[in-house]
Amino acid sequence: MPRRHVAIAVLVALTWGVNFVVLHVGLESFPPLLFTALRFSLVALLIPFVPRPGVGVKAVIAVGLFMSAGHHGLVTLGLHEGMPAGLASLVLQLQAAFTIGFAVLLIGERPRRTQLLGAAIAFAGIAIIAAGRGAHIPLGAILLTIGAACSWGLGNVAARKAASPSPLGLLVWSSLVPPIPLFSLSAIFERGEVVSMDASGVAALAYVVILSTLGGFGAWVWLLRQHPASTVAPFTLLVPVFGIASAWLFLGETPTASELLGAGVVIVGLSFTVGLAGTLVRRVNARRVVAAIAPEDLDPGIGLAGRAGGGDELAYAAGERGR
Repeated sequence: MPRRHVAIAVLVALTWGVNFVVLHVGLESFPPLLFTALRFSLVALLIPFVPRPGVGVKAVIAVGLFMSAGHHGLVTLGLHEGMPAGLASLVLQLQAAFTIGFAVLLIGERPRRTQLLGAAIAFAGIAIIAAGRGAHIPLGAILLTIGAACSWGLGNVAARKAASPSPLGLLVWSSLVPPIPLFSLSAIFERGEVVSMDASGVAALAYVVILSTLGGFGAWVWLLRQHPASTVAPFTLLVPVFGIASAWLFLGETPTASELLGAGVVIVGLSFTVGLAGTLVRRVNARRVVAAIAPEDLDPGIGLAGRAGGGDELAYAAGERGR
């Protein structure tokens, strides 16, 4: 991946990591369900400027309900109920594990053993966080955030099954769905709560709509079109890193020892889930093969690839060495 593309991927991860701090700020001005409903109402205003998703109405509704309404509605409720912003950015990454599980159950995909192992490790890390949580983190807030990750996983599978020729179009058109249930629920459960249209609240809405939703997702889709998903997906592991760091910097959130331990276990598990661990192992093995063969031992008539019994791994290693 060219350095410019790496920089874009890191910038997207930074944008999404800081997004949790921005959500925290926005919830000081708006109730959570109303904030999320306004978010997608504003995104839906861009429908005239994006292509149609090219999929059926059922697919648009499924993506809107699970990837947008459920995912974002539950995570804002979790933050409202006391989930620390930095920790939320980590727990939400369980969506990768949920996606694998739902893909198996709903569309018959067959995950690799390393993905299943990674999912189990990631959930073990969440268990460590839940068991060692301080009194300042209600169990309900953790469960709401896990529910958000679960809904995101369902949304990922719905989007994958839909296979829209325009992912950005699918995101924007599906934004018509969340305002309907979210405004309704807000009218029932958030009646009487204070709404403050101050500068910080408006700025938070602008950030989540323009930078996080449209800019971040648009750049992510562009990267996925340029590179294999296995190359792009590992950059999501940077989201909780930036999320925890920005929450510490701007909100003064200091993780406890159990939270840090659990976070480390989750990241290790997710590295298996997205294939990063396997990629690193293959790189190390390829370099060891190259290092083990001295140039003077090579037979010019056989060549390096022939001597090793296969050219793919060595070609990969040679490419890595040449960077």
